[in-house]
Amino acid sequence: MRIDSVVFDCRDAAPLARFWAAALGWAVAPYDEDELERLAAKGIYDPEDDPSVMVEPPEGSGLPVLFFTEVPEEKVSKNRVHLDLTADTSLESEVERLEGLGAAVRNWAEEDGSMWCVMLDPQGNEFCVVPGEPVDG
Repeated sequence: MRIDSVVFDCRDAAPLARFWAAALGWAVAPYDEDELERLAAKGIYDPEDDPSVMVEPPEGSGLPVLFFTEVPEEKVSKNRVHLDLTADTSLESEVERLEGLGAAVRNWAEEDGSMWCVMLDPQGNEFCVVPGEPVDG
């Protein structure tokens, strides 16, 4: 078994997919002719209106894709599953970068001498940013 994809329910798929693509340094899957034809058959003529948008990890990484799928229900409580992101730079710098992309700090947490930041993506989904290993240089 392996994880094929991680799916986020959301109210507007395209902008949330762009946020996560930018946050992770990944890419929104391109819309080739076949995909555009598939959408057109459903009456969708602008990829910005696509109700399910895929974000792809770097090729060969072995990581699952992320899907952002529109649902009619609003988010009403804490996520039961969330992503933990490891900071490539300082924890504070990554938090600041993500805020610049549209995320918000929910709170800072500390346990057993470790600190991390609980954040909200632009549609209110929780995720954590944890410190990475120090880089010698």
